[in-house]
Amino acid sequence: MHPFRSRARRWAFGTALSTVLLASLGAAQAQTAVSPAGRLLASNCFQCHGTNGKGPGFEKLAGKSASELYKEMKEFQSGKEGDNIMARHVMGYTDAQLQALAQWLSTQR
Repeated sequence: MHPFRSRARRWAFGTALSTVLLASLGAAQAQTAVSPAGRLLASNCFQCHGTNGKGPGFEKLAGKSASELYKEMKEFQSGKEGDNIMARHVMGYTDAQLQALAQWLSTQR
């Protein structure tokens, strides 16, 4: 007998397949949950830090923890790091935007 001939077996197989597909979709959505806003904000950083925070010559941001990146950006924003180009860039961001940017950069490898 063919393994999928009975209605119960087809239903069980369909249910299992649906579960696997939904789990995969959930994992994909979880990976991209941080990306859209942070990725768009990071496009402003490309000249110095590359399109994914990996260079070309300045500090590489990719892979650092989100909390570390956020803390560094807040220090620039507060003026603790002086009045340099980074301080000027982060002045235009809200806390929510800085958090989204830090989250996205931390997912880059």
